[in-house]
Amino acid sequence: MFKNFKSVSKCAYGRGSFSKLGEIIAPHRGTGAGYMLFLVDDYFKGKPLMAQLPLEANDAVELVYCGGEEPKTSQIDEIRDRYLATKGLPAGVIGIGGGSAMDLAKALSLMFTNEGSSVQYQGLNLIKKAGIYHAGVPTISGTGAEVSMTAVLTGPTKKLGLKCDWTVFDQIILDPELTATVSRNDWFYTGMDCYIHCIESMTGKLKNTFSEAYGYKALDLCREVYLGGKSGQTIENDEKLMVASYFGGLSLTYSEVGVCHALSYGLSYVFGTRHGIANCIVFNQLADYYPQGVAEFKEMVRYHEIFIPENISKEWKPEEIEKMIDISWALTHMWNHAIGENWQERISRDTLKALFLKM
Repeated sequence: MFKNFKSVSKCAYGRGSFSKLGEIIAPHRGTGAGYMLFLVDDYFKGKPLMAQLPLEANDAVELVYCGGEEPKTSQIDEIRDRYLATKGLPAGVIGIGGGSAMDLAKALSLMFTNEGSSVQYQGLNLIKKAGIYHAGVPTISGTGAEVSMTAVLTGPTKKLGLKCDWTVFDQIILDPELTATVSRNDWFYTGMDCYIHCIESMTGKLKNTFSEAYGYKALDLCREVYLGGKSGQTIENDEKLMVASYFGGLSLTYSEVGVCHALSYGLSYVFGTRHGIANCIVFNQLADYYPQGVAEFKEMVRYHEIFIPENISKEWKPEEIEKMIDISWALTHMWNHAIGENWQERISRDTLKALFLKM
């Protein structure tokens, strides 16, 4: 196995580090039309964070709704075309929010310099030109979007990321103070995204010392947060989970995700289910594949009294189940890692159907 991947160029960590954003991006304002585009989760509309944005005269703020479905290729194309037509090429894009806001920022950075629809670039190394400067500021921990080389988008026919070295952020700011207002359920769902990243990364065919080193530490931090006796969103837990998210993202970057993510992509594509809770719904039924991880996950669910939807498949139509199978089956890189290159000898469409019907 060989991967020569690019990591985030610069990372600022610590409570209050968000206050340095203006200073950090100042050297990058001289390109394009000279303005910065701040892409902010609309959760923060009317909240104190908006007043803390280091805006200059020509800057733009785009509030993006991240509470519903996953980011779409059509959304990326519309925002790109609108700003190029009205303000010209930005000097940079700053993504502030959860995984969706950061994926939107990464994708926009690339699409500002690559022609056509983002649909044609869903896949590995399909981007032709480097994007513009882009920085990510996570306000929720667990997705790993701040460090990954993928901007996950739902297109007309598939949910798949724009994935290349240029996707990776030039700068990230990890400020645990920004996660203080996350709802209890979202705090759990996104934290479990990190936990599941590591379980899948470290149990498949592509696992290695690099992925294990980051993955084991991320798992230790997740256990301290979710089973460590200090229940809930304490200051200490916020800091631990933010670092776990970063390490979990690095673990999967040099390895791969597996069965849970393959199935959750199908669930998210068909029903628009948010990634974190989709992973929890799926992982809850995967004891045959990840027995120790699922047992510990269920313990965390009980400990924090978190609601994980069950028996939802009884409402699904046959054609919806078939579409979910189509989406999941096509993610060969995930199945290769989780099962092996002969995975089609052990996994069938009926296998996937049975798993979906358990949900």
